[in-house]
Amino acid sequence: MRKHWMRKAFKFFLIAIVAIGVISFVVMSLWNWLIPTLFGRPLITYWQALGLLVLSRILFGGFRGRPGPPPQHWRRRILERWEQMTPEERDRFRQGLKECGPFGSRSEPER
Repeated sequence: MRKHWMRKAFKFFLIAIVAIGVISFVVMSLWNWLIPTLFGRPLITYWQALGLLVLSRILFGGFRGRPGPPPQHWRRRILERWEQMTPEERDRFRQGLKECGPFGSRSEPER
């Protein structure tokens, strides 16, 4: 059992390394094909492309856990609040939602 787990971990690690290498090569190739021609910037090396990927991940992607949509904790909280509301409060809430939307019957803002 332990050998099977270690084999899977090694395969995952190997695939991740190869994927990072291929993506870095693609970034380097695209940069060297487009950027010098369009903006007059210098060519970059493979390691600079890898650094650019890491930097963009830090600045724009963050270090989230698993890929996919974020967990929807807000939905659970709203359902809990909904269950605690009285029927009158629920009606008032529904009425507020109808007036709040883009097609609601809100009055024009004063100027």
